[in-house]
Amino acid sequence: MRDGRFVAAHRGGPLQPDHHRLLAAWAADCAERVLPLFDKNGGDERPGQAIATARLWAAGKIKVGAAQQAAIAAHAAAREASHPAAIAAARAAGHAAATAHAADHSLGAAHYALKAFAANGGSTEAESSWQILRLPADLRGLVTSALDARFAKPELLQHR
Repeated sequence: MRDGRFVAAHRGGPLQPDHHRLLAAWAADCAERVLPLFDKNGGDERPGQAIATARLWAAGKIKVGAAQQAAIAAHAAAREASHPAAIAAARAAGHAAATAHAADHSLGAAHYALKAFAANGGSTEAESSWQILRLPADLRGLVTSALDARFAKPELLQHR
């Protein structure tokens, strides 16, 4: 079920366009930090293109449809990958691009970035802290409460 706080204002929800775009940029930041875990498998540019597309949408330079196509392509790359860290990294990129369509996909970008770190033996606690501190202060409460509600897995998300 979607969190109504992430419904865009133009669809009758409370999320203002500037906050929606900030969430897309933040999701791209989260995904970009784990992109090297996908890239070491070599050659497939779809997740990187999805992150770039999320940034373009956040800057108001492309339409939602282009971001949706990039998200679909990144998820296809995830299905073709074999290492758990690469799969999660590609999924993070896909969710970053999909944030243009539905802002709560930003949560998926953060979640899958943490899964990629965990699969690679990294510290999810340190990365989770980085993710939250990277958010604009006026979005931190919204995002942390939504992450905690959606992904109540203490081993993957430590936001307190």
